[in-house]
Amino acid sequence: MQIRTLEIGVGLFLLAGLLALLLLALRVSGLSYGANGDSYKLYAHFDNIAGLTVRAKVTMAGVTIGKVTAIDLDRDSYTGRVTMEVEQRVDNLPTDSTASILTAGLLGEKYIGISVGGDEELLKDGGTIRDTQSALVLEDLIGKFLLNTVNKESK
Repeated sequence: MQIRTLEIGVGLFLLAGLLALLLLALRVSGLSYGANGDSYKLYAHFDNIAGLTVRAKVTMAGVTIGKVTAIDLDRDSYTGRVTMEVEQRVDNLPTDSTASILTAGLLGEKYIGISVGGDEELLKDGGTIRDTQSALVLEDLIGKFLLNTVNKESK
């Protein structure tokens, strides 16, 4: 009888461990297992999205206020169109706010940082952030540096 109780205890302990790993995996991946609450959509157009993915964070002053829900190509302007879901509690973004694609660390993940503008008119659901700053592509910088160095040596 004592061995049976021990086996049940070990089984429950393993089940609790697997459940904890599942919750941790959901938390780390950005997937949610519950309702996100109220939010509204904003759009932004970028010349280069390089490395930004769906479910990337949207932050303001270092605080996460939303996430990227879709990335499309705008066929009219040939720019990347990013759809963001922003929490309803942040409903006071001026229309002249700036959206930038930033990198967490040197080679980390990309996310969108919003800098607040000074206009009195506010962005509404379905609004577009006009002032954007595209991603900094490390390969382009290295290429420009190398080409500039080669051009200086040949002169």
